[in-house]
Amino acid sequence: MSLLQRSFDDLGVPLHDVTFCVIDLETTGGSAERCGITEIGAVKTRGGVCLGTFQTLVNPGAAIPPVITVLTGITQAMVVPAPRIETVLPTLLEFVGEAVVVGHNVRFDLSFLQAALARSERPRLANRSIDTCALARRLVRDEVPNCKLGTLADRFRLDHQPSHRALDDALATADLLHLLLERAAGLGVTGLDDLLTLPTMAGHAQASKLTLTSRLPRTPGVYLFRDRAGRVLYVGKATNLRSRVRSYFSGDNRRKVGQLLRETQTIDHRCCSTTLEAAVVEVRLIHEHLPRFNRRAKDWTRYPYLKLTLNEPYPRLSVVRVAKDDGALYLGPLPSTQAAKRVAEAIETAIPLRRCTATPGRAVRSAACAPAQLGVAACPCAGDVSREQYAEVVARAVRGLRHDPALLLDPLDRRMQALAAEQRYEEAADVRERAAALTQALRRQRRLDGLARSGRVLMEVRGAGGVELRDGQLRQAWPVDAPSATIGDGVTAALPFGVGASDHPRPRNVMVVVDDGPPPALPRDLADELSCVAAWLESHAQQVSLLSAEYGLASPLPRLPSFDPRQPVDTARRARR
Repeated sequence: MSLLQRSFDDLGVPLHDVTFCVIDLETTGGSAERCGITEIGAVKTRGGVCLGTFQTLVNPGAAIPPVITVLTGITQAMVVPAPRIETVLPTLLEFVGEAVVVGHNVRFDLSFLQAALARSERPRLANRSIDTCALARRLVRDEVPNCKLGTLADRFRLDHQPSHRALDDALATADLLHLLLERAAGLGVTGLDDLLTLPTMAGHAQASKLTLTSRLPRTPGVYLFRDRAGRVLYVGKATNLRSRVRSYFSGDNRRKVGQLLRETQTIDHRCCSTTLEAAVVEVRLIHEHLPRFNRRAKDWTRYPYLKLTLNEPYPRLSVVRVAKDDGALYLGPLPSTQAAKRVAEAIETAIPLRRCTATPGRAVRSAACAPAQLGVAACPCAGDVSREQYAEVVARAVRGLRHDPALLLDPLDRRMQALAAEQRYEEAADVRERAAALTQALRRQRRLDGLARSGRVLMEVRGAGGVELRDGQLRQAWPVDAPSATIGDGVTAALPFGVGASDHPRPRNVMVVVDDGPPPALPRDLADELSCVAAWLESHAQQVSLLSAEYGLASPLPRLPSFDPRQPVDTARRARR
């Protein structure tokens, strides 16, 4: 976490504990670069109580235009003996401190302050700010003809009335702030983070439903949007439940979000100890409820497998929906049928597996099939290849899929480079896309198989708690303050997930690959959860400490090359060396 990033506790501090500093400036004109400050007024409040005021005239170092004098009543004679802004700034900054700066059209006042700080070679004012004009537009716009400070003060009979003098205007703005905070409470605004985002939320067509978020905590977890009948419409995860759910009422302009919010009647949540737990629970709930507005992980029942039919004399590749215990080699489950077909095309481009669907041996074809005639596939049906010769082709494919991907990827690389040398760039790009699809599928298979065989794994994430995995599935999670000694024993070591053992010379547990036949296919219902765990481990690799691992997580297989579609074809080989 960045040192400058504010914590959830900081942003979620109750509004009655927030210190506000309302500031108003009078100036010689509207340009912060060309005009000067003539008066500063500030009021510091907390919990509705005034903690102090600040007021001073300022010598702008230039003549005050007559129109400004008529408007504010501040004359040149009044500011001549006043201090310059360079003298005023240290006292003003001390008064403001770390308070949240408030103003009516606060950007105008802040622009003059920031310009003065820059001219004095001081750091910019980094305090968070609230604009009461923007709040008023969202909360009371229908009750007033306009949102000018004078109009609001008159219509709502504020204790102080603005007069175009800095302190009077600051006091009136403070009164307005307190009134707006009372109105905002009806929309579930209880913390500072709620208030900071309210100007964009309150104008939403479904703003009345903001109260559904009032009980959401500022912790990691999972949220569920439900309709009137209690059906789950959408499931999502968040590192800050309250902030994430409320964001749907502000900057999220996706087409389906409006429809989702219109149908939502209740919002449930489940707190989680870690972000991994939240991600896994999200996947499990999507699998369970198949929410209508979710896209990711909802179609898991249709994930296909790419099958190499080792249970027949002349094996071939096929895309299937069900993985059986039939001695075949399965790759997957894969995200889509299109992805599976793309991987099959890559393998068939690299190795001449048969592509015809006829059963060899029943009848000899008079001529080889079209792919065989083109020299890109074997055709046992035509009798032009023996079972022994074809078995060598299949063995090469199996080794390439299980242990040595270079047997598949090197022929693709050579083909791509040859096409590029002949300036057949579109064909070369197509081969590259096939190689990228195969590489992605092999990388995904390694991750999933590695996790599925890892046994019991205990790990902690620095500052975020810990988790226990069993064969890649989440079994339990514990908060950051739980004593690790009561959960698992073991030597703490950096987690080298997803990186080949050759890249890390220090000793580690590795999974030994034993060639004892094709491994069982991974069940479809586990693919999304294991992918989720794998992605989390990779993104948190620098923060994870491994407490114990039954079989290890590192892979002894060689690193897979990259076939980046954004990279020019003629430079791809150099990039992989």
